[in-house]
Amino acid sequence: MSSLIIVHGAFDGVWPFAADHFHALWKAQGEVEFIRLEHGDERRLGEIVTNAADVRRLVCLRVPVTLECLQAFTSVEEATFQGSYGSVLSDEAVREHIEQAGITIYDHPSEGFWGQTVSEYGLALTLCGLRRIPQLHREILTNLEPWNYNPPDNKGMPGARGHQFGDNPDFTSGTIAGKRVRIVGAGNIGSRYASFVSMLGADVAVWDPFASEPCFHRARVRREWHLDALVKDAEIFAPMVPLRESTRGIVTEEHINALPTGCLVVLVTRARICDTEAIRKRVLADELSLSADVWDVEPLPLDDPLLGRHNVVHTPHNAGRTIDANRAWAEKLAVQFKPR
Repeated sequence: MSSLIIVHGAFDGVWPFAADHFHALWKAQGEVEFIRLEHGDERRLGEIVTNAADVRRLVCLRVPVTLECLQAFTSVEEATFQGSYGSVLSDEAVREHIEQAGITIYDHPSEGFWGQTVSEYGLALTLCGLRRIPQLHREILTNLEPWNYNPPDNKGMPGARGHQFGDNPDFTSGTIAGKRVRIVGAGNIGSRYASFVSMLGADVAVWDPFASEPCFHRARVRREWHLDALVKDAEIFAPMVPLRESTRGIVTEEHINALPTGCLVVLVTRARICDTEAIRKRVLADELSLSADVWDVEPLPLDDPLLGRHNVVHTPHNAGRTIDANRAWAEKLAVQFKPR
């Protein structure tokens, strides 16, 4: 046996399609042993694999690993040790052994495996926020009025809602084309989202002090050098950076308050990159509309005043959870191993 994949049920609980896809990728190259542990099985790697000396390629997913375990794998050349989120190799003695043994270790270089999934979801939330698609869907479950809406007493007013009109003119609405879309972040998610809305005809500017120049060229967008300037004319505002200490609260109360009245805010990465209280205040005051998959408190309490509002689209933090993201998770690791 030269290739082994061993996966714990706890890993499957988070990435239910990833391990089997990794298995399929390796099976296409030749023989591979695949071991799946049940939930509650907390045996270590060395207690499960009896022929460890025969393994040359190893994928260990959420299974506990000790120095004693690894010492039995005398022929391993390449390996990955992944938990549900990131590497599980934290023990210094284990890392020293890996280095001394010359084992090549592979990790995810970024969160790019769900970049496409999350950015497409962000586009969907943008469209839902602009056109009030979820609100109209909810209304027509109990009310026929939206099917053939007319102004009260059939007396329309210039600039107000008219016949068969579902959008709210008090907020950014209609098409993405022609809108001023302002994005924080030019990484895996932000750059993809920027390219989507740019392709649809938006005027797109992006602020990201950490991104290199090619990130902006690839997305075909204008680079804005100052966050204070980015927010001033936004019709759609999408902060799309991961939550780290360097990004926590990077969009301040002052930035939120500088957004023009009616602006649509789109949140799909982490809420705490923004001053969430400032967003709440302006949304509840009908000054901003909000399309969000991530929240300052999760799960959002059922009595939260943001829920069910005419200017809020809300989903339960599942933008990154697709079968495609699971498969990409496996592919971005598997491709690093030498072909067999």
